[in-house]
Amino acid sequence: MYKRQARASALCLALAGLGHSPAQAQTEANWASRVWVNAGFYSYHFNRDQGLRDANPGLGAEYRWDDTWSITGGAFTNSENRRSHYLGVYYQPWRVLGARAGVVVGGFDGYVNANHGGWFPAVIPVLSWEGERLGLNAALVPSIENRLHGALSLQLKWRVGAP
Repeated sequence: MYKRQARASALCLALAGLGHSPAQAQTEANWASRVWVNAGFYSYHFNRDQGLRDANPGLGAEYRWDDTWSITGGAFTNSENRRSHYLGVYYQPWRVLGARAGVVVGGFDGYVNANHGGWFPAVIPVLSWEGERLGLNAALVPSIENRLHGALSLQLKWRVGAP
């Protein structure tokens, strides 16, 4: 019994010496499991005859606060072959086909006909499927005449920490 207590005490001291308690380590593990690294997008444009780029490489991140809310941001090469950035907040209160369903509200830049390439607001319907390590966001980008090309955009994502 004494040996077991001594080992447990030594382990606790070692963790404390590293600046971590078992509770802190668990909290950090939970934090990492809420972080996703997002690839760019694949966009299937509704107007197929405009010579738009379907593959939109990039890099972003997403942090899921809970089952309903998350934040996101990143950069990618857009369909007009220009650099774009995005920031947004996901609100996904519903479940559809095993996915979280809702909208992402935020902003984009880099589209010449939308605010001369500057930032503009967006509200986009989105579904998110999330497995243990891999996930997929599917967004329905609306067409805005002479400003934005509508598309079904798919975004792969990878969870940083174990769930």
